[in-house]
Amino acid sequence: MSTGAGRVVAVTGAASGVGRALTVRLAESGRFAKVVALDDERGELPGITGVTWRMVDVRDPLLARRLEGVDVLVHTDVDRSPDTEPRERRTYNVRGAQTVLAASTAAGVGRLVLVTSAAVYGAAAANPVPLPEDSPLRAEPDSSVVGDLLEIEELTASTPHPGVEVVVLRPAVLAGPGVDTVATRHFEAPRLLAAKGVPPHWQFCHVDDLVNALELAALGEVSGAVAVGCDGWLDAAAIEAITGKRSFELPASLTFGTAQRLHRLGLTPAPATDLYYVVYPWVVDCAKLREAGWRPRYDNETALKALLQESGGRLAVVGRRVGGKEATMATAAGATVAVIGAAAAVRRARRKRRL
Repeated sequence: MSTGAGRVVAVTGAASGVGRALTVRLAESGRFAKVVALDDERGELPGITGVTWRMVDVRDPLLARRLEGVDVLVHTDVDRSPDTEPRERRTYNVRGAQTVLAASTAAGVGRLVLVTSAAVYGAAAANPVPLPEDSPLRAEPDSSVVGDLLEIEELTASTPHPGVEVVVLRPAVLAGPGVDTVATRHFEAPRLLAAKGVPPHWQFCHVDDLVNALELAALGEVSGAVAVGCDGWLDAAAIEAITGKRSFELPASLTFGTAQRLHRLGLTPAPATDLYYVVYPWVVDCAKLREAGWRPRYDNETALKALLQESGGRLAVVGRRVGGKEATMATAAGATVAVIGAAAAVRRARRKRRL
């Protein structure tokens, strides 16, 4: 087994989320000589010793100076929120990846580990289940979070980075503390959307399992593009049994057409293409991690239960959180009427603000 003995590892976004969890794991494992935490503010790591904080915005060209002496860099500082304005988020994510690549090359970092998503493979009714890790990337290059991640992958493939080994981890639907995405908000809806004639295939990846996989990547035990997720998948019956919610089938053309119109009106945060990922399969085969001896601690059922615990008490329609009268209307209406009703409620609220 590879070790990081005598080597220095750094983590971006170390103050919160996956970055914080990974920083704690690396510090506790003792498999690296030194752990460097990178963020624009110092995070709290109660009871954790042996972590050196270096304050920096990863989009700042000065990042190269903060990487002095670093052998391995894990970049987790990516905005995946459905609520961030798309242009602002795209700038944040892509500029961050550009700066990280350039700074790693300039500082002599030997290995760079990036985190994108298995969603870059694209979700489609014809996708094989599961998708091999070497499948082509067929996601839509749009304004969604997936579009950001696809651009990061394309940037990584096209930008020269001599001397830097780049490893890309692509997790399935993330679940666990602090995770809030279009996919997790699907389970906050009163009914679960499905496309007629396309059986659902849901695969999850708990944050703890992603952290374990990132540690292996930092240690050099996997390379190239690496899929991360629970074994197998859940079908519609299993999803309904676990969530206690019924599915609502609609023709794909009606579903995506309505969602796209609402997005163009600014009433939903995500483009219609994001709905592909809640109705079409994008299950991945985690062959490289299995060969490295990695096994997920969570199965799909327990990961979904963790997701439901995190999102409990919230209500969302087509990725947009709702409350008050909108929430009452959505609960009573069902999927299609909920979408239209939420849109009407927002229109009314906007008209009142103009008066």
